[in-house]
Amino acid sequence: MKKILVTGGCGYIGAHTIVDLIENGFDVISADNNSRSNENILDAVEKITGKAVKNYKVDLCIYDDTVAIFQENPGIAGIIHFAAYKAVGESVEKPLLYFENNLNSLINILKCADEFLVPNFVFSSSCTVYGNPDAIPVTEETPMKPAESAYGATKQMGEKIVGDAMNASKNKAILLRYFNPVGAHPSALMGELPIGKPQNLVPAITQTAIGKLPGMKVWGNDYDTRDGSCVRDYIHVCDIAHAHTLALNYLMQNKKQTNCDVFNLGTGDGLTVLEIINEFEKVSGEKLNYEIGPRRPGDVVAIYANNDKAKNQLGWQLKYNLQDMMATAWNWELKLKEDEKFFKSPNAGLN
Repeated sequence: MKKILVTGGCGYIGAHTIVDLIENGFDVISADNNSRSNENILDAVEKITGKAVKNYKVDLCIYDDTVAIFQENPGIAGIIHFAAYKAVGESVEKPLLYFENNLNSLINILKCADEFLVPNFVFSSSCTVYGNPDAIPVTEETPMKPAESAYGATKQMGEKIVGDAMNASKNKAILLRYFNPVGAHPSALMGELPIGKPQNLVPAITQTAIGKLPGMKVWGNDYDTRDGSCVRDYIHVCDIAHAHTLALNYLMQNKKQTNCDVFNLGTGDGLTVLEIINEFEKVSGEKLNYEIGPRRPGDVVAIYANNDKAKNQLGWQLKYNLQDMMATAWNWELKLKEDEKFFKSPNAGLN
């Protein structure tokens, strides 16, 4: 089995991707300092897959500690790099924290990939690299506009860093620009649980519905959209996870067009915040307590993907629809209520 290093493997998308990798025959190790995640999620991975995954509790911004992972694991065939801070609002308030963490960790991982001859690299990017696009849906060729947040800027810079690093080495990379991952594993053994007050829409919805939050805000209803709320492309986390497995296989089979290729991961369908709320109420049978708030700094007005390239070149097909997204997210929240002690810790959360 080919060994894959997943950084941020205890996080929301990272853990789901580890499950998908194992189910497709890969051997996986994780690197996650758990500053914004919970190592208990790997117990859920083992329950789902029957495989125990070792996590290196390492701050990837510390080069010597990062190198030690590679020294202990010769012959790593590929890296999927998720590890990063990802809250748009927080990045507007604390930009230097985001530049320091997201970029230094990436640079250290790329140095190690070069030194230890790891040939395949998949970078977790984001639709935030497009800024406020002039036209939607966006394709991989859509020009990047100025980032609306420091988080988005770190993804723009990260893509540039990865591309230049690949040009200077014999390694190959894929940049996966995903849109808005939501939902949870169908087993309800893992899902999204942010630290503190949710920054993302769906955990805010489910936590409000179950009573963890007294209410929630819709940030702005005066945008130039169907109902005045922001438009996003919401996609099930398991569909996102599988795309990483396909990307690795694509690199390993030398199907790449260039030494650094890029793919959008979205459904191709833009939905407003209020439409998502309505769908959740329909699926769950719960009436949500929400109010309209002001626009939130860092939010783009509307964005959704053209996903033809990923479908045609990676062979990626969507398995889950919007109803599945809302149902699995709600089932995960209900499961959490039963297993509250499992995730009870000072930093409880799955990013």
